[in-house]
Parts: sequence; C-alpha cells; structure tokens
Amino acid sequence: MLYIVLVLVLAALGLLVTALITATSLWAWISIGLSVLAGVLLIADWLSRRSKRPSAVADDGVEEVTGELPEDTVEAPAEQTELMTTEGELDGSATTAIDPETEPEPAEAVTQPGETGDPGEEQTEESDLAVVSELDDEVVVVDEYPRYHLTECAWLAGRDLIPIGVSEARQLGFTPCVRCGPDAALAAKHRETSDVES
Repeated sequence: MLYIVLVLVLAALGLLVTALITATSLWAWISIGLSVLAGVLLIADWLSRRSKRPSAVADDGVEEVTGELPEDTVEAPAEQTELMTTEGELDGSATTAIDPETEPEPAEAVTQPGETGDPGEEQTEESDLAVVSELDDEVVVVDEYPRYHLTECAWLAGRDLIPIGVSEARQLGFTPCVRCGPDAALAAKHRETSDVES
C-alpha cells in the first residue's frame, strides 16, 4: 500500500512540474487529484491497521480474561503498621498507627506540577493487571513521556494531553504513573461496578 502511495506522490510531483513548465492547468488538476488519492489511501491503510491491532494481539497467544477473578486473587485488607516515634522512651507508649491508604508517596515519585521529570512507574498487582488489560476506560498520555495517567493527576498540570484507552496505552508500551495509580484505581472501579451489577 505504501509503495502505491509513493508512486502516486511521485507522479503528482512530475505532473506539477509539467504543469509549471507548460503553463497548462489540466496537469495541475491531475496532480492535485493524485495527491488526494494518495492521502485517501494512507488514511485507509491507517484505519485498517488500527482495526487489525486487537485481533493480532489475541492471535499472539495473549489469554483473554473473562468472568470473575478467582477468590484467591482477591486482596486481603492491608494491616495497619505500627511505627515508633523517634522521641520519647521505647516502652511502647509512643507508638502510632499509620493507615497505609494515607501513607505519603515515596520521595522519588513526588514531582511538582510543571517539572520536566517524569514520575515513576506504578507497580501493578497481577490481579489488577488482568483487569486493566481488558478495559477501554480512558486515560491520558503526554507526548514524549512513557507514562499514562488519570485525568486528575497533579503531574499533568499545564501539559497537552492525549486521551487514549488504557488497554491500548498498555499495548503501545505506556506504563502507569505512580502518582495517580491508574491501574489500581481503574481495577477497583471496575470491581465496584461488577459488584453492583451482580
């Protein structure tokens, strides 16, 4: 297909040069027609490749995940971690409980909005990965950066966003952002929706 487009473009260029030399508008119109035809062929080729991509992934032996997850993959509730304060005596009276859900993010993952550094990659649980790889929920990516994010991610402030389906983002090699945790959030949302429907 691309060879045909190349031939059409070269023919259009030759006809355009001929039109300029001979001062005949007919050759210029034919050149424009060939250019439009080449553009239509390129768009048709792009659409056909895009529609074949999901079937090609399925043919490569990737297992499709359907139905509910086994019970042994359901995460147990996280236990609270007790930490001792640095001040006071070590008699156990100065211990504090920290809820893992409110635990601050790792220092290396914190990036102020507008900074050029890319946030780290979220470590996705296997059960979440199985769910997310089948979802069409929308995430966003930023050109020249390897992470995909939820739209409310603070790192995205002031950047041009490209919306994309999460499963397609994974197929294209994008990885989840550690700051907004899109895989965990989308998997939890999907499980809640499934529970409500059932």
